[in-house]
Amino acid sequence: MRALLPGRADLAAMRRDPRRDLLAGLTVAVVALPLALGFGVSSGLGAEAGLATAVVAGAVAALFGGSDLQVSGPTGAMTVVLVPIVARYGPSGVLTVGLIAGVIVIGLALARAGRYMAYIPASVVEGFTLGIALVIGLQQVPNALGVPTPEGERVLAVTWRAAGAFVQAPNWTALGLALGVAALMLAGARRRPTVPFSLVAVIAATAVAQLFHLDGATPIGALPAGLPAPSLGFVDPTRLGSLIAPALAVAALAALESLLSAQVADGMTVGQKHDPDRELFGQGLANLAAPLFGGVPATGAIARTAVNVRTGATSRLAALTHAAVLAAIVYAAAPLVSRIPLAALAGVLIATAVRMVEVGSLRALAKATRSDAVVLVLTAVATVVLDLVYAVVIGFLVAGALALRAVAKQARLAETDVTADLTGEHSAEEHALLAEHIVAYRIDGPLFFAAAHRFLLELSDVADVRVVILRMSRVTTVDATGALVLKDVVQKLHRRGITVLTSGIRPGQRQALDSVGALDLLRLDGREFATTPEAIAAARAHLHGAGVLTPATTPHSRTATEEPSR
Repeated sequence: MRALLPGRADLAAMRRDPRRDLLAGLTVAVVALPLALGFGVSSGLGAEAGLATAVVAGAVAALFGGSDLQVSGPTGAMTVVLVPIVARYGPSGVLTVGLIAGVIVIGLALARAGRYMAYIPASVVEGFTLGIALVIGLQQVPNALGVPTPEGERVLAVTWRAAGAFVQAPNWTALGLALGVAALMLAGARRRPTVPFSLVAVIAATAVAQLFHLDGATPIGALPAGLPAPSLGFVDPTRLGSLIAPALAVAALAALESLLSAQVADGMTVGQKHDPDRELFGQGLANLAAPLFGGVPATGAIARTAVNVRTGATSRLAALTHAAVLAAIVYAAAPLVSRIPLAALAGVLIATAVRMVEVGSLRALAKATRSDAVVLVLTAVATVVLDLVYAVVIGFLVAGALALRAVAKQARLAETDVTADLTGEHSAEEHALLAEHIVAYRIDGPLFFAAAHRFLLELSDVADVRVVILRMSRVTTVDATGALVLKDVVQKLHRRGITVLTSGIRPGQRQALDSVGALDLLRLDGREFATTPEAIAAARAHLHGAGVLTPATTPHSRTATEEPSR
């Protein structure tokens, strides 16, 4: 239990550079305000619920979470799960579900389940994200069209009914505001990515609606001038049994998205590494606290966390500042915020959904292997048609089945294949190389989602080494997750000033490695070799200052100039 609680190191980190953290927190708060309002409205509990979540859950998760840079609050993915829960159980049911989910996530933390979340395949994550983006966009259609939200749990059916209502009674004002806000956000982000265009667009839309007295611009409505007193009055003991299943779905999503967001933050920095179990503990406490103040379930927010990192945050003081600024806005500016048109918030979330879709990542995974493409599409479709938890489970099961099939196929091929490593084990020489600050790391078997993260942990932590040689001749299969992890390892080693060479890459591995840009890194300055002895000779020459590395000429060797780098 002690390992899950804040320590002196957290306090010391907050004292290191408070000015940068305060500025980063203020920036994140500006970005988070329209998103908190929009996700609160979209969830069905109102804008005040979104603000309460951002303030309470954001502060608690910042204090107790396992990442120094994570920013938590209401998110689009959680909203997707909450909409059918609101339709079936009402607002009090959602608050109770959040409370139960918080207990479940704390249980996962105490059971040390955080490390297992790393085994979700990249194709499932990308398909999941694509599906969420589609659902978020579809959920905004009623407010964007200025029509009452039709009843129903399935987003496709609700969207169809909303479109029919718009055809019968068009509201061009609402549609114009929504499209204008979305267009300003998307165009502005390309030209001036540092400007918070979401807030600029919402202010502009609100000003236009107020100045011209636009009847079709329905405002958010009255907001309380402050957070409500904490209460458990929403809990109905007779309904607890029926809420366990939706609470499990919310808990699974809160754990998954929070750990993915923390992992993204680690990847954007040098030297930062989150504690997954402590992160779960913090998110569990946040979801226990938020419902007491009328807030919806929360998770780590990837977009806000990325803004936090990019603006120079160094400690959890930035996330705490973000929550404090939003709390001040709730108390000081509630009358102004209440005038924001619902259509403007719909435009913010539509633009957010568009920006969630990383076309380059989707294209890379689709090209990596046929199995990755199948899993990606299947997960995205299941997310839209079914729900998020079913989508992840289906994607994970299909990815596992296809991975086992690939392993079995490669095992049969390996019986007749001759490895490219011409001199065998090199075990004695490998030990001798350590004295020269060279590590020859042999990868045996499949490099796919189930094993890739263990490889990342082992290799990215090497110490007192100047050159790492990746021996790939015994790799039986590579999927998109394995290729992405390999790329991540190479980038992390490069940032530490360690040269990475590779030997024995097979033709069958190239498609997956090439699709995510891993080969472009390995081709840098000719760092790809046909055999391990050639790589060792090049490593020694490099350390002794003999000049540029020269790759072996093989039928599969290509230079980085033959195709554009990704």
